[in-house]
Amino acid sequence: MHGTIESLFRVEWRPLAGLGDVADAWRALAGRAVAPNVFYEPAFALAAAPVFGRDVGAGLVWSRSAAPQLLGFFPARVARRRYGAPLPLLVGWTHPFGPLGAPLVDRDLAEPVIAAWFDHIASHRQLPKILLLPFFPADDPLAHALDAVVARRGGSSASFGQHQRALLVATCEPGSYLDDAIGAKKRKELRRQRKRLGETGSVDLTRTTDAVECARALHDFLRLEAGGWKGRAGTAARDHAEIAQFMTTAVTALTGEGKAWIARLAVDARAIGAMVMLRSGATDAATVWAWKVAYDESYARFSPGVQVLLDVTQTLLDDPTVARADSCADADHPMIDHIWRERLALTDRLISVGPSFGFAVARRLEGLRRAAIGAAKALRDAIKHHA
Repeated sequence: MHGTIESLFRVEWRPLAGLGDVADAWRALAGRAVAPNVFYEPAFALAAAPVFGRDVGAGLVWSRSAAPQLLGFFPARVARRRYGAPLPLLVGWTHPFGPLGAPLVDRDLAEPVIAAWFDHIASHRQLPKILLLPFFPADDPLAHALDAVVARRGGSSASFGQHQRALLVATCEPGSYLDDAIGAKKRKELRRQRKRLGETGSVDLTRTTDAVECARALHDFLRLEAGGWKGRAGTAARDHAEIAQFMTTAVTALTGEGKAWIARLAVDARAIGAMVMLRSGATDAATVWAWKVAYDESYARFSPGVQVLLDVTQTLLDDPTVARADSCADADHPMIDHIWRERLALTDRLISVGPSFGFAVARRLEGLRRAAIGAAKALRDAIKHHA
């Protein structure tokens, strides 16, 4: 690659909600990203923006060519008083329905594109020079490219909240993976439960890929979720109109692009388990996300959630176009951790784009903030336990 960063790239900062006009270039970048992220696909991000991204902008890195290509997409919000003091941060965009903060960066130009974005931050008067990137991959080509750019610029970096969540690597042996993962005894018990479920009615497992039918399947998911613990806690999506609308819009749009499907387990044509799957990345080596799962608790003795997951897992293992699947689950999840055996390491990265006196202060304050939140949660749990 020849030429300066300025001569090779054009960088701009724009409001996220106004990026519909670059959706085609944005979508093409998502297919070339070094670290695929379906939550940053235009179909998902634009649907989420009115609910979770009203104050979010995005750094766009374009090639300076006769037919400009979008090479980098870096969504973030400016947090001016995260620590209760005037020390602003540029915080990567994640939210409860988008648990991955990997920006979209062209896989063939990762380091120069990240460098161009950092140059823009450094020269932009209104953008903070310290970044916090939540749910960032800890050890993959994107992380390595970021580390190389930070080092060359003399910047600083620290990691917080390191954790691992369940991952399925679809290159594993499809014929024996599930038996090896959960053991022959447990697999036999699940088969027995499946057989007993069949005694209650006609059992069907369907995979919905049609956009119109997917909206109906999502309705089943929302009903199941609302009938479970989230409904009792008041956090079910169906009970919040704007979230239900966002989910419907995003899933329908992604299904139309071949990037979403819903698996349903039904008894006598009534769904008792549903799993919403999303997809992004290269068409021949895609990443899939197990975004949402819900089941009818009145059928709990038949393990409907696990039954759906087992069928989805086998489907993924048998699909030669899938490279891996992200569980989107919390660390040490009691169900999926025992079935998907690989792990995705994530961290919250605090970064300065160059030498910065403020970084040490931000690092200290971020540590104190997390310690205080952890102590508050521990106190809350203790009160609940003794109530």
